[in-house]
Amino acid sequence: MDHRILIGVSACLLGQKVRYDGGHKRDPFIADILSARFAFVPVCPEAGCGLGVPREPMVLWGDPDRPRLRTRDTGRDVTEQLLSWTRRRLEELACQDLGGFIVKSGSPSCGLAGVPVHAGAGMPGGTGRGLFVAAFLERFPWIPVEDEARLARADIRESFVERAVGCRL
Repeated sequence: MDHRILIGVSACLLGQKVRYDGGHKRDPFIADILSARFAFVPVCPEAGCGLGVPREPMVLWGDPDRPRLRTRDTGRDVTEQLLSWTRRRLEELACQDLGGFIVKSGSPSCGLAGVPVHAGAGMPGGTGRGLFVAAFLERFPWIPVEDEARLARADIRESFVERAVGCRL
């Protein structure tokens, strides 16, 4: 029986080809090193909600505090499709006893902070948080969440591991 602490992870960081271009963003530290200590629950909100792989790139649009998710080129609003799936997936994750979550930086669904939110004519109107991670943090405020870019810093990596272990003690 596997007794490792469960960590949710953006599936692309584990090498799964779920990105809009059919690729991945495998992170060796997460996939090779953290996997010795943690068991992973891969999640890709965009592929999970049925947007397909490959797919048109997504962008956040509108109010940075309540952005919408739209396709970049055609402007199709897929916010409700993603949020409906997110609500169901968060209920499933509630039963998993997660110790933490590692998300993909810059992603309109998973970005933890600093994700561009576009205004009229496609111009940046500010920054926000990806829709899935925003809902995750609202539902599970006690679970530590970091992105792979921040985990490149040793102090943040150490803090995340300690918080993830502490979350399950």
